[in-house]
Amino acid sequence: MNHTPPSDPPAVRRRAVLAVAATAAAVPALSAAASPSASAAASAQDGDCPHALPGGGDLGPNVLVFGPATPEIQARVDEVFRQQESAQFGTGRYALLFKPGTYHGLNAQLGFYTSIAGLGLSPDDTTINGDVTVDAGWFGGNATQNFWRSAENLALVPAGGTNRWAVAQAAPFRRMHIRGGLNLAPSGYGWASGGYIADSRVEGEIGPYSQQQWYTRDSSIGSWLNGVWNMVFSGVEGAPAQSFPNPPYTTLETTPVSREKPFLYVDGDGVDEEFRVFLPAKRTNARGVSWGNGTPRGNSLPLSRFYVAKPGVSAAKLNQALAQGLNLLLTPGIYHLDQPIRVTRANTVVLGLGYATLIPDNGVTALKVADVDGVRLAGFLVDAGPVNSSTLLEIGPPGARRDHSANPTTVQDVFVRIGGAGPGKATTSMVINSRHTIVDHTWVWRADHGEGVGWDTNRADYGVVVNGDDVLATGLFVEHFNKYDVQWYGQRGRTIFFQNEKAYDAPNQAAIQNGAMKGFAAYKVGDNVTTHEGWGLGSYCFYNVDPTIVQHHGFAAPNVPGVKFHDLLVVSLGGNGQYEHVVNDLGAPTSGTSTVPSTVVSYP
Repeated sequence: MNHTPPSDPPAVRRRAVLAVAATAAAVPALSAAASPSASAAASAQDGDCPHALPGGGDLGPNVLVFGPATPEIQARVDEVFRQQESAQFGTGRYALLFKPGTYHGLNAQLGFYTSIAGLGLSPDDTTINGDVTVDAGWFGGNATQNFWRSAENLALVPAGGTNRWAVAQAAPFRRMHIRGGLNLAPSGYGWASGGYIADSRVEGEIGPYSQQQWYTRDSSIGSWLNGVWNMVFSGVEGAPAQSFPNPPYTTLETTPVSREKPFLYVDGDGVDEEFRVFLPAKRTNARGVSWGNGTPRGNSLPLSRFYVAKPGVSAAKLNQALAQGLNLLLTPGIYHLDQPIRVTRANTVVLGLGYATLIPDNGVTALKVADVDGVRLAGFLVDAGPVNSSTLLEIGPPGARRDHSANPTTVQDVFVRIGGAGPGKATTSMVINSRHTIVDHTWVWRADHGEGVGWDTNRADYGVVVNGDDVLATGLFVEHFNKYDVQWYGQRGRTIFFQNEKAYDAPNQAAIQNGAMKGFAAYKVGDNVTTHEGWGLGSYCFYNVDPTIVQHHGFAAPNVPGVKFHDLLVVSLGGNGQYEHVVNDLGAPTSGTSTVPSTVVSYP
């Protein structure tokens, strides 16, 4: 699907206002990989056979595996890019995987739903003398819609000394070693709206330029050039010192708890090589990369321990595989579900490749996790279906109480979308009931453009609801919900970095009225919570349908000593709507049309 941007769609108008301020503040169809039809894939996998499902198998046609001797790598990568460059709401899904070795003269440009990754245990096992590039030529130099693409587990020696990675939400950059600099802005330093780096080493300078906000975790960098609104670092060697709001740096020496995302790698070489999935170990008070001394800590599983799912497989078959004790590897494509995927066994891994996408067709929850230890969910997209789901993703059942501190569940690069690719509805997108869950980089998004978009068309009242105690969020992006974007009821919760925009398609003040309160907070801590802490949290509004709408505050929390916030901001984009305060009744109102943040450095 080719989406040529209209001259002035609402999303561009909104982000244009946002980006003008940012720039001012900145320092200067793939024939060889066509998917089988859903019916053919379903027939091939489902059949009528009740016998046990096999583990392992091939990764399907949309996983392209390259070795240093593979011919015409550039041509094949370019072919994927031509198909995916502007296919924002298309159905193509691809993973580009590179075996260990050295590759020369490659420029891998990444479009939508395309992941690139090395297949070594360390990023340095797979070196590209060249670039992995994201730019915004498809959208007139505007990078604010460069969603859903990723780079992982590679060493790059950029051809010009600096690699360009101009992305927005849902575009993780993990386990990367850049032997040079990293530019996070598009060509011409156009608009860009924030992203995520983890477990990476960048030897040179990182230049965010026009990026409004960014989160970097457990990494090592040469230097950081500038800040616009909200730049957050935890466990980053070389990070700038704490200085919010001027410059807007929020810096934590360490990350309290982290466990890196599972990843595919090859063990052995030649006739003896096999795919395995590495499961990194948990770290506490982490700082710097996990792979600094070579092989990272953790363990691995052979592919034979995974059911390798292909698009068209039924939810019943996925659940049969899980019941057998297999893990799930979701190959690139779209999976329609008529019942929830049920993860009931401790230490289960559900790993998606190439933005594998789950769609609940009949109002079911896409995936439910029991109250068990050590589940790892990573690398997939949940896309709401046209029939309203009460929830899309449920981590732990209601009332979950078990202690998982030694072996938490992790939710990493799991993204949620309501609308955009077509009508979608969900009352609540993600519910976290299990204690000690780590949500490490998510974008939960009620679509503001695309198909099936409107105040009631893609209705979604709540983004993320946290009921479990001791939950940690590192890199929480939640946007545009009709009511609360985040509600946090569990005790001892922590969030490091939050990015939000309120739903700007509200028709009038009455539509967002919350009893006597003007609007629903972007991030609300429950009235009964006694301990909670957040660092580097931002919310902005662009009520372009009715610019007179007033939002009382971006953040709401009980006024008790144990509930603490550090470095909060709210922004009105060009005066389209206003905030009266930042948190509760604290903080100055936003200032007219100036697009300047109002900040609170410490709460209470």
